Amino acid sequence: MSHIDYYFSIFSPYTYLAGLRLEEIARRHGAGVTYRPLDLMALFDRTGGTRPAARHPSRMEYRNQEVTRWAEKLGMPMPDISVPLPNAAPASYAIIAAQKAGGGDLGGLVHAIARARWAEGRDIGEEDLIRAALVENGFDGNLVTTGLFDGAIAYEKNLEDAVAAGVFGSPFYIVTDTDARFFGQDRLEFLDAHLGTLS
Repeated sequence: MSHIDYYFSIFSPYTYLAGLRLEEIARRHGAGVTYRPLDLMALFDRTGGTRPAARHPSRMEYRNQEVTRWAEKLGMPMPDISVPLPNAAPASYAIIAAQKAGGGDLGGLVHAIARARWAEGRDIGEEDLIRAALVENGFDGNLVTTGLFDGAIAYEKNLEDAVAAGVFGSPFYIVTDTDARFFGQDRLEFLDAHLGTLS
């Protein structure tokens, strides 16, 4: 069975735009997925990227147009992409804790939090929001607090592993048995095709 390491930032608009397509692709091909949320700003620093605040305005203007185009194409609401970046660590720790605990819909959890940020403009650093997303997707809501320590350790490790694996943005998918790498939600069809050659 193929396996995908899924590296992402929960506050990336492209993580939101990926929706649940990764989960559909993995299910179709019988592939496993390990969710590996990470600190995207630190990843940019480590891999030659530029933080959004330091990018030239023309790059950010184009990015905003492109995100809006993709949202319209995918039929996914994204009313305002200019909301300040939230603290992604608490939600990331909860995702890590939920993966370790098992028993729920991890893809649904990731998408619920990303949707709250991008479709609803909410602060995904809020404990009550994270707790509700955990419960709605079949996990213990208390993981928002009990998973903090293990989540923080894994969050840092995910960054180190990402740099070592050649990851430089979000979302990023690596088929571990072939080291095939796919960057961006717009490359999911290529991931799908690649898995088709392995099954």
